[in-house]
Amino acid sequence: MTPHARFELFRDRADEWRWRLVASNGEIIADSAEGYASKQGAKRGIESVKRVAEDAAVVDADGE
Repeated sequence: MTPHARFELFRDRADEWRWRLVASNGEIIADSAEGYASKQGAKRGIESVKRVAEDAAVVDADGE
């Protein structure tokens, strides 16, 4: 069975919920960047990323 990327939910030091996206090699490739008051809020954040990232454009922010 091939390992897959996964979202991990966890509580931070401020007791807020966060998520991180972990690649199959164990590297963290994205995170929530903000804490959520509830676990459900963090799960909604994950679902939002999954929904919009599939069709997201790649934009060169440096303009090069």
